[in-house]
Amino acid sequence: MKKLMKNKMFIGGTILLLAAKSALGAGNVINDPGLHYESGDTYRSSELSVDVFGTASLGKYTLEHPSNARVRHNTQLGAGLGLSYFITRYLGIGADVYSENTTGALVDSASANLILRLPLGKSGFAPYVFGGGGRQFDMAQAWFGQVGGGMEYRFTPHVGAFVDVRGVLPDEKKYYGVGRLGVRFAF
Repeated sequence: MKKLMKNKMFIGGTILLLAAKSALGAGNVINDPGLHYESGDTYRSSELSVDVFGTASLGKYTLEHPSNARVRHNTQLGAGLGLSYFITRYLGIGADVYSENTTGALVDSASANLILRLPLGKSGFAPYVFGGGGRQFDMAQAWFGQVGGGMEYRFTPHVGAFVDVRGVLPDEKKYYGVGRLGVRFAF
């Protein structure tokens, strides 16, 4: 069952990356002369973005006692959606939801974050850090705080890929980690 879920996640991720690659090949064709982008404008202020991602999470015991077998057997895979708005080029707010359990609640976790990003010149890369909190709905219902960081790469001003990790601390003090890999569509 886990192997089938991993295969589906791999196939879905491959399809998303191929879609992003085809958008990259389309170039920056804009008909409105008032809407043009300089080569350094990959990351902008007043930017709205939508994320589609896969998740992998590990519990406290596996994080404290890592081994190949424990990570392989205890990793929970899932999928989610996110929405972010950058007030300035460097400061934004975001929200995301994801699910790792197809037999429970539709949404396992929902969170909101303050995001600080630092675009690296015209390279297309932008490391970021974030912190916030949210609500866990599946397994044990709990409020939580979280902190994390990641890296985004923009193929075009409107399509990018990202990877990030976060430490999640529910109110019951049993922390866990979540990693995300996905595609970001910026408007």
